[in-house]
Amino acid sequence: MFAQAKAPEQLLPQELDQYLERGWFRMGQTIFTTNFVHFKNETYSAIWLRIVLNSYGGDSTAAKLFRQNSIFKTTIGPATITPEKEELYDRYKTGIPFQPSQSLTQLLLGKPTPADSIYNTYEVNVHDGDRLIAVGYFDVGEISAEGIASVYDPAYRKYSLGKYLIYQKINYCKQLNLTYFYPGYFVPGYSFFDYKLTIGRSALEFLHLKSQLWLSIDLFTPTFIPVLVMQEKLKLVQEILSRDGLDVQLIKYEYFDANLIPDLREAELFDFPVMLFFSQQSTDGVNPVVVFDVRDDQYHVLNCQAVWKPDRITHDAATYATYLIKPALEIYASDQAESTAAAIYSLLIP
Repeated sequence: MFAQAKAPEQLLPQELDQYLERGWFRMGQTIFTTNFVHFKNETYSAIWLRIVLNSYGGDSTAAKLFRQNSIFKTTIGPATITPEKEELYDRYKTGIPFQPSQSLTQLLLGKPTPADSIYNTYEVNVHDGDRLIAVGYFDVGEISAEGIASVYDPAYRKYSLGKYLIYQKINYCKQLNLTYFYPGYFVPGYSFFDYKLTIGRSALEFLHLKSQLWLSIDLFTPTFIPVLVMQEKLKLVQEILSRDGLDVQLIKYEYFDANLIPDLREAELFDFPVMLFFSQQSTDGVNPVVVFDVRDDQYHVLNCQAVWKPDRITHDAATYATYLIKPALEIYASDQAESTAAAIYSLLIP
């Protein structure tokens, strides 16, 4: 599945390592993976990253930030949540372009708040005199660590404290002789996350979805962006069917990440972000759909069933949002656009 979440009651250090190796990450007290994200009515691919710590020896940006921020007091130790840090988080939220967690407590512990965390979490604190101006959190496993959050006072934006915190985390993990540091994902086409591509660049790797291999970021090209590959492959079938007079739409699916919702985690819902949809055949709002799966390089024709109709529906001709749907039956699979189009035509035209 492209989107999954689990809520383990405990998580051993080596288990965290294994999840991170597969492109999973912490969310509250759960652990999840996703390969697609939605920002400002656009769907993007999420590309997971890691830094190979024994290949990273520092860079000019790190040296500059360490010199620049030497005027502040920086400490690292076990993580805590305090009213002072919650106030800092409230100030930080005002300067970011997406909807963050309601509070630092919710970000780190989830909701409802558990008595204890299942993660071994550390923090980097930066003080200007007695004033807390930045705090960064990271989880430590047996050989790996994941950077969870970097929070800073917007009044100190010119000091690049977000990057500074990440470099501090990386240095501390190197001192612990860890092997990998996972900073999360970047989003090709959505520049807010591009800063991650500049940190530890010489030792940076990305997770290739199809092979599940970690490759040097220098090898990354648009052919490694799943949502773009899906769109281009589906356009080929769309063009063939349109020539044959079929009204076929290449549309986004609103609920591609519904499997991350706690009550739906076991439902195994449809989680492709784009699909070909045949509106004129609809009797209940759900139709046979065509998807292209980058994991096996094949088209799949699926019959889906309606699972639930949301109270609020997005009214956008380019987005299917009538129902949350679930694959019920695979009708056809092929790596060829022509044969997939022929299968669809024979299915829909008596």
